[in-house]
Amino acid sequence: MIREPNDVPILVAQSGPMQGNLWRLEGEALLIGRGEDCDIIVPDRQISRYHARIRRTIEGVMLEDLGSKNGTHLNGVPVNAPSPLQDGDIIQVAFALELAYVGREATLPLSLEGRNPASRLRMDSLSHRVWVGDHELEPPLSPPQYRLLDLLYRNASRVVNRADIVQSVWPQEEGEGVSEQAVDALVRRLRDRLREVDAERDFVVTVRGHGFRLEN
Repeated sequence: MIREPNDVPILVAQSGPMQGNLWRLEGEALLIGRGEDCDIIVPDRQISRYHARIRRTIEGVMLEDLGSKNGTHLNGVPVNAPSPLQDGDIIQVAFALELAYVGREATLPLSLEGRNPASRLRMDSLSHRVWVGDHELEPPLSPPQYRLLDLLYRNASRVVNRADIVQSVWPQEEGEGVSEQAVDALVRRLRDRLREVDAERDFVVTVRGHGFRLEN
């Protein structure tokens, strides 16, 4: 079956040393793993030899974990069975690689087409380092600030509500034990840290009545 270029789904590495790399699902499947015969080779010990697979089916494009040791997540949820992919989904391969799924090449944002990986906010989940443009955030974010930014980053431009923030940032606390003021104060401190490097952009946007999103 011949597919037009615009029909080809795209995977974009979002973090780590592979950030900015693009892979096109031009065949029936893409195999992800440490093995040299994989389509996306990730030379990291956290990655299994054959870790995960993305393949076309009659139901759409599906993500499968291939019994990997450290797991595969889709939008933060463990993949225990073949899961359909939607435009904008975030795939985490163990803790070593984060991929954004773009359903059609025609919808690939201009900011990702041949972009410089240093042109926007970036995170490395292995080292907990954060860059804004080509400047690394120093000193590093505090653990709560990093967990908040990581949650927003993994959810791309989606709105994250306060309950999800409490669960991710303060998992040991009961929901009633963290006030709205504490969440607002943490968001404010994170904004201040990011503005130290880029005072012109507001990466963390408040969506009144709903929560917060990362405008990246």
